[in-house]
Amino acid sequence: MGCDQNCGLLTAAVIGAVVAVLGGALIPVGNYFIEKTVKKETVIENGTIAYDNWIVPGSPVYRQFWIFNVENPSAVLENGSHPVLKQKGPYTYRMRYLPKQNITENPDSTVSFFLPNIARFEPDLSIGLENDTFTTVNLAVVAAPVLYPSSFLQTLLNVWIKSSKSLLLQNRTVNELLWGYEDPFLKKVPFPIDRKVGVFLPYNETLDGLYTVYSGKDDLSRTALIQSYKNKSTLSFWEGACDMVNGTDGASFPPFVKRDEVLHFFSSDICRSIYGEFDSDQVVKGIPLYRFIVPPGAFASPLVNPDNICFCLDKVFSKNCTLAGALDISTCKQGKPVVITLPHFLYASEEIMEGVEGMKPNKQEHMTYLDIEPTTGFTLQFAKRLQINLLVKPAPKITALQKVTYPFAFPILWLNETAVIDDSKAEFFRSKVTNKIKLLHLLEAVLIIVGAVVFLGFLASYLICRAQKVK
Repeated sequence: MGCDQNCGLLTAAVIGAVVAVLGGALIPVGNYFIEKTVKKETVIENGTIAYDNWIVPGSPVYRQFWIFNVENPSAVLENGSHPVLKQKGPYTYRMRYLPKQNITENPDSTVSFFLPNIARFEPDLSIGLENDTFTTVNLAVVAAPVLYPSSFLQTLLNVWIKSSKSLLLQNRTVNELLWGYEDPFLKKVPFPIDRKVGVFLPYNETLDGLYTVYSGKDDLSRTALIQSYKNKSTLSFWEGACDMVNGTDGASFPPFVKRDEVLHFFSSDICRSIYGEFDSDQVVKGIPLYRFIVPPGAFASPLVNPDNICFCLDKVFSKNCTLAGALDISTCKQGKPVVITLPHFLYASEEIMEGVEGMKPNKQEHMTYLDIEPTTGFTLQFAKRLQINLLVKPAPKITALQKVTYPFAFPILWLNETAVIDDSKAEFFRSKVTNKIKLLHLLEAVLIIVGAVVFLGFLASYLICRAQKVK
């Protein structure tokens, strides 16, 4: 009887150990099946989940604009006072709702395409209408002397500026400011010149690209990485490593993202590649995500981050490349003095803010982030935020600019381009990906825990019985 009891206890302990080992063995086996499924569905190839959402974003993408209004125009024009700015917004547009165009699958496991630019005003999501008027910087007057630095030409420009009664400031509607208008000063210029200006002119019904990205079919670790942009792997805007087109377009990343990774992505809006670092774990609509943010180091002074030295173009405005937080992108804007910052000069040096008043940087409201599902690499929620400024420089020959005594960044607007996976897509994603992974991990954990408990319990009982028998 004692032998039967001991043998039974020992057998049960062995069974528990086998169950625990089985649970442990399921981990690599389960990971193999997860990887196989992910490879099947994340490759950019017709028929996969990734492809269907890659052709056109699976969730609505909106771009919200906050426009800066000059509250003290008379003091600015008459006394050269600092502009006092107050933002108003959002003015919201639906973006990215047209499918990619000219999609070509190439024999080297890459896919080429153009991204159509389109913007549709959404009045129900906006604070006002497109014909709301703002007092803002005069785009043409400020840009002209930068584009034509010759004293002789500036003397002529001044004649045409004065005859059009143009000043440093102007009144423009939201629609005009964003998408373009005929400028009265440029209409006075007697030789052929583009007379329309606008922050995003041209935009609607234009194409961004050509993009060529890796499909991941041959190498999953390269999925969605950009091979070339406009048939080149460099941009011709910067020097050295800064000119490289790195990473993806931000909509997705290669699968199996880790927290300690640095994720690179390219943005044609700012004419450069940038990067994100892990910030925190998030849960969106029941789906666990990793939040990656664009860190302060991406905008740091070259004194702090030497890698940024090749982004420094204007030695005067940047005080010999010692300031942080401002990116001069004039080289990719046909020489127009456009400066990109984060909204309200977040992470920028104090000197960058000196030219204007009213800036209130707030990390939570103004930082850029991407929330990524780590197994698939899909970006399921994001907020891309940036501010567009015009670099105003002294130009003694231009009467309208005579009160400008030093170069400063004049904020025009800031934008928040954002999207979050919708409810139906979230349910589909949970059923196809998240829930299956959770179930597998739960089964692994249950088998390991139950097996370990059974093993330890029956082994302990066996040892106790043996000890009692010896007594």
